[in-house]
Amino acid sequence: MAHILIADDDELVAEMASDILIDAGHACGWVTNGEDAWTLMKQRRPDLLLLDQDMPGISGVSLLRKLRGSATFYDLPVIMFTAMSGEADESRAIYAGAQDYIRKPFTPLILTSRIERAIMKLGGTHLDLKTRVARDAGFLENSIRLERRPV
Repeated sequence: MAHILIADDDELVAEMASDILIDAGHACGWVTNGEDAWTLMKQRRPDLLLLDQDMPGISGVSLLRKLRGSATFYDLPVIMFTAMSGEADESRAIYAGAQDYIRKPFTPLILTSRIERAIMKLGGTHLDLKTRVARDAGFLENSIRLERRPV
């Protein structure tokens, strides 16, 4: 079971995606804008963010860039979720740091399979950026258990 946050300004889509993911065994909640997503994530880090690319206020791509520049959320798996259909939109999302891209309308099978694939890539742990850099530089052993959390 993963904790998934959905940020989408279309409440019907967000609720439908949330219901599908809850039925698939995940804990899921949703917000309707990027500012609320950022506030909520600072209170409790989700295991994955399903992020609408085009929202009022802070756009999904802007929020994604903010996440990638954060020591806390640099490695948070993000799947862009959008009604935009151009290759340029998908490329922009991937370039900004999204792991995947789901176009609306979506099917329950596509949504759950993409979420499961992203969760499997997690490896089950998160290290804060300082610890990760120290470990990758060889200053800490790989087995150190600082701020690790099972998925």
